[in-house]
Amino acid sequence: MRDPNQIVFFDTTLRDGEQSPGCTMHLDEKLRMAHQLRDLGVDILEAGFAIASEGDFHAVQTIAREVKGTRIASLARCKREDIDAAGRAIQPAASNRIHVFLASSDLHLEYKLRITREQALDQAAESVQQALTYTDDVEFSTEDGTRTDPDFLVKMITVAVQAGAKTINIPDTVGYTTPAEYEALFRMVRERVPGSENVTYSTHCHDDLGMAVANTLAGIQGGARQVECTINGIGERAGNAALEEIAAALMVRRDKFPYKNNIVMEKLFPTSQMLAECISFGAAPNKAVVGANAFAHESGIHQHGMLANPLTYEIMTPASVGAGHTNLVLGKHSGRRALADRLEKLGHTLTREQLDEVYHRFTELADRKKSIYDQDILGLLKPEKNPVVVA
Repeated sequence: MRDPNQIVFFDTTLRDGEQSPGCTMHLDEKLRMAHQLRDLGVDILEAGFAIASEGDFHAVQTIAREVKGTRIASLARCKREDIDAAGRAIQPAASNRIHVFLASSDLHLEYKLRITREQALDQAAESVQQALTYTDDVEFSTEDGTRTDPDFLVKMITVAVQAGAKTINIPDTVGYTTPAEYEALFRMVRERVPGSENVTYSTHCHDDLGMAVANTLAGIQGGARQVECTINGIGERAGNAALEEIAAALMVRRDKFPYKNNIVMEKLFPTSQMLAECISFGAAPNKAVVGANAFAHESGIHQHGMLANPLTYEIMTPASVGAGHTNLVLGKHSGRRALADRLEKLGHTLTREQLDEVYHRFTELADRKKSIYDQDILGLLKPEKNPVVVA
């Protein structure tokens, strides 16, 4: 029996994340990331889309064989050849899953798949049943679920549950929904689908309107207990809900989200850094939780508060997510307190008058120079205070 207070983390960095521009990884990189994601504590690791290519099939199979301690999943369309490929690829894993998906919105059914609603219902049932011949853990996703007619959505989910799917994912495939809508959607489906008490509902949110994490958290409030996400939020178009942001929100706001999960918080930053080494770009500097500026402060008001008590401007410590230490960046917005603190750390304690003089020279330099380094600060001291620098 599943624990209603447990949030299951389903990581799709190696599948949805890897298929976005600039994020392609070769086998060694995928395997390295898979081991790291296991160590991070993800519950389900979607290793790839087995039918996509021989390379993807081999990557899923290798991860299934070599990565222990997490459930290994492969994505499959509701097509016989996809499900067969996924089933063969995940076979070596001690704990595995097939994740089948089918479009549910009329827009997708008419223009992309060119099938009727009734044909879609038949495909959903048949595909879940076929997947169950390879594994006892099948997840079913209603692609474009947030733009689907609610009555038909309930029908499709009901068919999938009756066919044996244990997890039902309602993706916000194009990042269209809002938090209130997404929460209400899960509440509605859970009330109307027979057997919902025996099913784990899942979120999968894209960030096209910048609301992927907010929508994911709203889905949890609506009763979802699995969250699908990626490291650094990589993924199609504007990306997916960022794993590190969801995990941090659950940690910091336990008053609103009193749930358990298996994420090892101190491994968030190292995992983000590893991903940056494997793909063609890292996290943006202002990225929440893992960005270079996430624990950096330049404003004099903020720096003064941080020196008095870090809780004034930090809602979590850098160490809590494995990010090292707070960085007080000296720049044109910095105040005397931060400058004095840096000088003391460099071995120079100044009187108030001396600090005023140096601070005046500092602000003039900061107006001309974007980055201020320790050697710049030492150079602001009077000659008699300036240490000899040995190359």
